[in-house]
Amino acid sequence: MFDAAITYAERHTLHALLIAVDGRIVVERASAEWDLAQPHALYSGTKSFWGLAAAAAQDDGLLALDETAAATLPEWRSDPLKAEVTIRQLLSLTSGHGFGGLGNAVPEPERALAIPLKNTPGTVFTYGGVPLQVFGEILRRKIVPRFASPHAYLRERIFDRIGLTVDRWRRLRDGTQTLPTGAFVSATEWLKYGQLLLARGADVVSEQGFAACVSGSALNPKYGLGLWLDGRMDGLNAVYASGAGGQGLYILPSKRIVAVHFSQSSSWNHPAFLTRLAAS
Repeated sequence: MFDAAITYAERHTLHALLIAVDGRIVVERASAEWDLAQPHALYSGTKSFWGLAAAAAQDDGLLALDETAAATLPEWRSDPLKAEVTIRQLLSLTSGHGFGGLGNAVPEPERALAIPLKNTPGTVFTYGGVPLQVFGEILRRKIVPRFASPHAYLRERIFDRIGLTVDRWRRLRDGTQTLPTGAFVSATEWLKYGQLLLARGADVVSEQGFAACVSGSALNPKYGLGLWLDGRMDGLNAVYASGAGGQGLYILPSKRIVAVHFSQSSSWNHPAFLTRLAAS
């Protein structure tokens, strides 16, 4: 069972692989250099946390996904393009920001706010990290002084409820933790987040909030709020988080499968792995 998925993973510089069905782990693989409990960089897989955090904040009455960013950011109100941007557009990467702000180029919040838009909001999907940094500043302003940071809110509101521990977060020069990338989590811990997604956020966020996270935009139906969507296989409707080098968290609702993959591969292909995972 899952032989094709395991073989594919082992051909791409495997670090760790976990596969669970109905909450029971059925596959455990790790290279000699890695342990399933060893924290691993998620890179852009970190984005998967913030759509759910935004949904929780909406449930808590802290924000609305379709409110404008300028409602919280007065410095954006005089810019005719930035004044139109909504929180949903920031999280769905349709805010009009250009490509960039990833890896070592993630800007501090103050710098992120000052970056001009490249396109009219709601007209182009562009992958990047700047919109997440802007969202983080919006969330920070809405939650102080009760929470010290967006990451503190994420931890208390979501992670603590499912017993998930993040080993560490990357910090920028101003001391802030990043949102689009920067989390270090073990395979066993990230699996807990996958189980929450499989349960559609049960007991953590509302069904309406979760549905927003896994609904694509008109500009990119394959991307929700920090999560990639794959509906190629009839009835499968897979959801996954993606990070550079082959980091992936995969949820196949119709088969009750959750999988975590860590590697350092330049040739890893998420749909190819999903196809093999679904065929098992």
